[in-house]
Amino acid sequence: MTTSANAYLNAPDPDGILDVLPVGGRIGAEVRGVRLSAALDDTTLAAVRAALVRHKVLFFRGQGHLDDAGHEAFGKRFGKPVAHPTVPSRGGDFLFELDSHIGGRANHWHTDVTFVDGYPFASILRAVTIPAAGGDTVWANTAAAYQNLPEELRLLADRLRAIHSNAYDYAAQRPEASEREINLHKHIFASTVYEVEHPVVRVHPENGERSLLLGGFVKRILGVSASESQRIYEILQSYVTRLENTVRWRWSEGDVVIWDNRATQHYAIDDYGDQHRVVRRVTLDGEIPRGVDGRESRQILPEPTALLEAAE
Repeated sequence: MTTSANAYLNAPDPDGILDVLPVGGRIGAEVRGVRLSAALDDTTLAAVRAALVRHKVLFFRGQGHLDDAGHEAFGKRFGKPVAHPTVPSRGGDFLFELDSHIGGRANHWHTDVTFVDGYPFASILRAVTIPAAGGDTVWANTAAAYQNLPEELRLLADRLRAIHSNAYDYAAQRPEASEREINLHKHIFASTVYEVEHPVVRVHPENGERSLLLGGFVKRILGVSASESQRIYEILQSYVTRLENTVRWRWSEGDVVIWDNRATQHYAIDDYGDQHRVVRRVTLDGEIPRGVDGRESRQILPEPTALLEAAE
C-alpha cells in the first residue's frame, strides 16, 4: 500500500525528540540541535533514522567538527559503510570524494550506485570546500513521483523492469565534459562493467511506499524497443524531476546531508565555473530491491560468482 506524498507533513516528528523543520513541501527537512558523531546516543540515532524515512533528505548545519575519520565513524553507527565498486576511496576505507578540479561533478539525475543489486540505502555527504556562489544540490522524491503518475501509467510502471549500468554514455550526459573527464570515467568509474536488472517500481522495505527506480544509470527498459524504452523512460523520469517533487540545498562548509537512497534521486548543479568544490560521501549498504510483484533485482555483470570470488 502506498501513502500520500504529503503524509509526513501531518505526522509528528519521531517521538518528539528532534527539532525538525521541513524545507520542501514534499521532501527534505533540516534537523537542528544534533551534533553528528559516533557518540550519538541510540535514542537520537533511531529518531534520525525515522526522520530520514519520513522526509527522505535530512540537512544538518554546523557539523564542522567532523573530519574524515569522524565522518566514517558516524557512518558505521548509522549503517554498514561500503566502498564504491570502482572508484578508489580517499584514505580510510569508505570515503568517496567528489573534487571539481579532477572531474568530480555529478550534474545528472541519479540514485547512487544503482548498477549493483543491493545498492546503498543511504548516503551521508559532507561539504568540505564550497564555492562562494553556485554548487547547490537538488533532491527529488521518487515516491511522490510515483504517486503523481496517472493510474494507467502506474499500472504500466508496476510491471516494468530495467537494466542499470555504470557503462553509460558519459559524453552524451555531460556534453561539456573535457576529454580528460571522459577518460577518467571510462578508465576508473567504468573500469569494471556492472549491469543489474531492477524493477522500475520498488517497494520501500521500511514504510511500504512505492517509488520509481530510474535515474542516469538506466541503460534500457526490458521488453520494448530501444526507441520505446527511451520514450517510456523520459515520461516516467519527468515526474521525478517536477519541481514540486524536489528540494534545493545551498551548501555551507561543514554541512552534512543524509538522504534515503531508496526513495530519491539527486543532481549536483554545475554552475560554479572554475571555483573549487569538494564534497565527501560515506554510503551505507542496502537491501536488494523488490518490485510490486515481489521479484528481487538480479545482478547480471559481473556474474554473481565473480563478485563472490572477488570478496574472498
